[in-house]
Amino acid sequence: MVKSPKAKITPRRIILYILLIVLAVVCFFPFYVMIVNATRSNVDIMRGFSVIPGGNIVENYFSMVSKYDVVGSFFNSVLVTVSATALNLYFSALTAYGFYNYEFKGKKPLFALLLVTMMIPAQVSIMGFYELNDTLGLLNSYVPLILPSIASASSVFFIRQYTESALPKSLLEAARIDGCRELTIFHKIAFPVMMPSVATMGIFSFVANWNNYLNPLILLNDPDKFTLPIAIASIAGSVYRPDLGAQYLAICISIVPIMIAFFCCSNFIINGLSTGAVKE
Repeated sequence: MVKSPKAKITPRRIILYILLIVLAVVCFFPFYVMIVNATRSNVDIMRGFSVIPGGNIVENYFSMVSKYDVVGSFFNSVLVTVSATALNLYFSALTAYGFYNYEFKGKKPLFALLLVTMMIPAQVSIMGFYELNDTLGLLNSYVPLILPSIASASSVFFIRQYTESALPKSLLEAARIDGCRELTIFHKIAFPVMMPSVATMGIFSFVANWNNYLNPLILLNDPDKFTLPIAIASIAGSVYRPDLGAQYLAICISIVPIMIAFFCCSNFIINGLSTGAVKE
């Protein structure tokens, strides 16, 4: 059995490890402070900074649930986020596959137009988007929060770039010769190959939809339909009597799904970014 050579411990490597440890501490320290503040009383938080946990987490929880239906808002966010992310990934993958695999008139101008839309901030069109939904009678519903996710220029662009380096067209041609239909080729052959890029964009789409605050704030007016970011903003209370402990606890709860999704798909993110960046 051939043993792999052990890495030599050099001063340069020690310095590198120390820098990485310091960087990790700097990155995770704000999360630790947030968790600590979720256990402290409002008076203690107002007094100043501390790294020692408090004993008011139960009081903060009851204060949080008494002021707002955080549990209901949590599941509202789950419904909107999961639905929007699923639509985004499927139709983005289908569109990217079409741009990669087929030749049609106006292909390059359409793809250029797709890239141009990535440069337009969403806030620019928010009033027109509101008026459109008002005309269609879709206000105070989840439809305008979920349906627009079908059109995601950034997801289409990333998945298409990955597909060019990971999916050979000869494989698709072989499937056609064997008599496979186009949608069957996409679902059975292309989509599994595209999965690392789809999972990568899934994380970004999930985080963006989960943290979306502006659109639900403008489009929803029923408190029972509010998503979690609006609930967290409502827990804060007035300027003169803020309830910071309850708000920190609600923020801690809100990041749990994001952390779970990230840790479950972190390998896909690394593989998707590395493979999509290399072109042979």
